[in-house]
Amino acid sequence: MNEKTTHFGYEQVQEAEKARRVADVFDSVAQKYDLMNDVMSGGMHRLWKAFTIAKSGVREGSRVLDVAGGTGDLSLAFLKRVGKRGQVWLTDINNAMLTRGRDRLCDKGFLTPVAQCDAERLPFPSDYFDCVTVAFGLRNMTHKDVALKEMRRVLRPGGRLLVLEFSQVWKPLAPAYDFYSFNIIPKIGQVLVKDEASYRYLAESIRMHPDQETMKGMMETAGLERVEYFNLTLGVCSLHRGFKF
Repeated sequence: MNEKTTHFGYEQVQEAEKARRVADVFDSVAQKYDLMNDVMSGGMHRLWKAFTIAKSGVREGSRVLDVAGGTGDLSLAFLKRVGKRGQVWLTDINNAMLTRGRDRLCDKGFLTPVAQCDAERLPFPSDYFDCVTVAFGLRNMTHKDVALKEMRRVLRPGGRLLVLEFSQVWKPLAPAYDFYSFNIIPKIGQVLVKDEASYRYLAESIRMHPDQETMKGMMETAGLERVEYFNLTLGVCSLHRGFKF
């Protein structure tokens, strides 16, 4: 039987090849991932993440799972909220990103559990976390529907899933946004990271990711309720939030 195919940017590839190539991308960019985020977004990604934290409902004593948490931006903010009685798990499928995130949190004075794991097969009990977040990671997953169901599974009743991801931009802005994405960002990647191809993939993967309404429907299909989304910076990215009841 032929292996199923999926998209890697604009390419159709076998599923196993996508996993390998996504891993190669993040192995390449891990050391300067945060710098590139600041340069590419003009620092806006920090505001998007702050908005996510504000909508999370996380407070002292909460249990939080940061899926595809990378270099730990959200985990760091959550750790400051949950206090000593709370718990924040930083997870990522990529060892280079996870190691950088763990070291960064340690440097800030936080020792928190970390786990290298696949979001499609989370190694956590059902009904455990108050909040699960995934920021700029869902679009890289091969089976987004499976990952969403897994994230819902580990939520306790009353818990919420937050998905922060690049989305469909306001149409009048699209031509300028496309020019920036396909002409400027790869050049920045070449200068700062010596890797133009990974940032070309970034631009392509954003275009292949479901739009806001489709994403909302996928979360509802996964069993989440009261799903809503917030467009940020004219739809450059959006925050989806859904609850488990």
